[in-house]
Amino acid sequence: MTMSPPELFKCLADETRVRIVLLVARESELCVCELTEALEVSQPKISRHLAQLRACQLLEDRRQGQWVYYRLHPQLPEWARAVVKVTGQANTDWLMETAGRLAQMGDRPTRVARCGQLT
Repeated sequence: MTMSPPELFKCLADETRVRIVLLVARESELCVCELTEALEVSQPKISRHLAQLRACQLLEDRRQGQWVYYRLHPQLPEWARAVVKVTGQANTDWLMETAGRLAQMGDRPTRVARCGQLT
């Protein structure tokens, strides 16, 4: 996969998409209901942003029964993965409230590891 810096930053040019990517990177995998709860945004809006992030190839999805889980695309270039990681580490305060709502969420879906582990 090839991705240029302008493509990455264009994909992340929306606060909701940035929060989604940083949360997914932090948690390894999240489903739509978890993102809806954490971001306090409607399901259709979350789904629209997830579709854009999949189109940019920042995220990849997988189905498990009724759930669809999202994770960073495994072929995301290392430099782009590093940008996401450093951004998350440097902005924990900015993401704290959102991550806190996720942590407080009850009845989170149970994940079954694909091939024995989540990546």
